[in-house]
Order: sequence, then C-alpha cells, then structure tokens
Amino acid sequence: MASLRLWAAVLAISIGATPSLARPVPNPGSQAGEIVVTAERRISEYDPQQTPHVTLTRRADNLITEVRVVCDTREPGQRREELKQTLRAMIRAAGASHGISLGLGDEVVGAFDETMLDSVIEPDTKTDTSVARVVIKTPVSATDSFDSATARVTAFIKSVPKAGRTEVLRESDWNLTIVGPERNRSELLRLIAEDAKASAAQFGPGYGFVLDGLQHPIAWYQEGPLDLALYISYKLQITPMK
Repeated sequence: MASLRLWAAVLAISIGATPSLARPVPNPGSQAGEIVVTAERRISEYDPQQTPHVTLTRRADNLITEVRVVCDTREPGQRREELKQTLRAMIRAAGASHGISLGLGDEVVGAFDETMLDSVIEPDTKTDTSVARVVIKTPVSATDSFDSATARVTAFIKSVPKAGRTEVLRESDWNLTIVGPERNRSELLRLIAEDAKASAAQFGPGYGFVLDGLQHPIAWYQEGPLDLALYISYKLQITPMK
C-alpha cells in the first residue's frame, strides 16, 4: 500500500512554476527542429543548490560551425557566379560525404540546397565583395572526440573546390545542436519519478511526494565537449500522506 500511495502522489502536480536556470528555447514549438546550443542556452552560472539534480546525459546530435563563403572578384556578375559555383561544389561534396551536411540558421538549423543560392548571397562589408553564410555540421557519434569531429569539418572545408577568387572561411565558434529535445521527456519524467519515490521512501511508509513544474519545456546545459545534460526545472516536496 505504501508503494501505491507513493506512486499516486506523483499525480499531484501543481501548476506553480520555478524558473529554468538554463534558458529554455524561446519558442517551445520549435523544439521539434534542430536547435543550436549556444552559450546563451548553457548554464554558465551553474548552481547545484538550485538546479535539479536529476538530469539525462545525451550526446549532442551534431557539431556545427558557420563559414563565410566570400568572393572579391571585381565584376559583380562574375563574382556572383564564382560564389554559386563554390556553393554548388559544397553541396555536392556534402552529399557525397558520409559525415557532413549543410544548413542555414542561427538558432534553429534548416536545410540548404541549390534552390537557395540567390537568397544567401549578399554584399559584404568590404567593397566589391559578396558573401554567403552557411552552416557546416557533422553528426556526433558515441565514439567521437571533439578533435575527431572538428577534424571532419576542417578537412571538408579544405577539400571543397573554390571557384575564382572565392574563399571558404571558418570564423565562427564550434557549437552543438540537439534535435527535438522534447522526445526525451518520457525518459526524464521516469528518472524524476524514480528519484522522488526513492527520496520519499527514506522517510518511511507514511510519506509521499509532490512535484511542481513538470509542465516546463526541457532545458539543457553543456556537460562535456560533446555532451549535454537535459533537465526539467521542477521542485520536489516530500510530504506526509493523509
């Protein structure tokens, strides 16, 4: 009976919310896409006294960096054509590879293909120069190290044929992405429930628990070079069962 009462208590979830310490994604609906884990979404001020200790460690889905595909050929038409040739070469090389893909976007990474060439080319700050910004990404495997993952991207950049005066310059930081973080909610809830049950059991058969804040979106912080700790910002209260 005590076990049943403890499990029943998990249903007493209040609507009260405690703020997340790592910023959740501003638009929870976008969590179905591929989200960039930037410095703003990590817990740089990690506080073990406030952050829920129940987390789910997951490898990031991809390691990414943004490159500037830049060309300073003086004649505008030729400059644009050289950029397009280089971008097409990048798309073909990525398609033929087994570990590189291309995308666009700062917070949520979308696809990039040849239908988008004109839309990504824009004037650079330098005179007679045009630029396109493209995200290069590589999937993170269980056996990857940071060095092995970054090496794939670096090798890809060097190998791409560049037309005319075009250059492919990596001037951005390395970042991680996570695809559809909400797909981990069931496993996180299971871990939270198991921890709450075990905590209440320490006080004897007359105690249960109440969990507040389980309606919050999943947030995360970087736990290692390629790993993320996913969590839900919740509050646990151990209470006598009536």
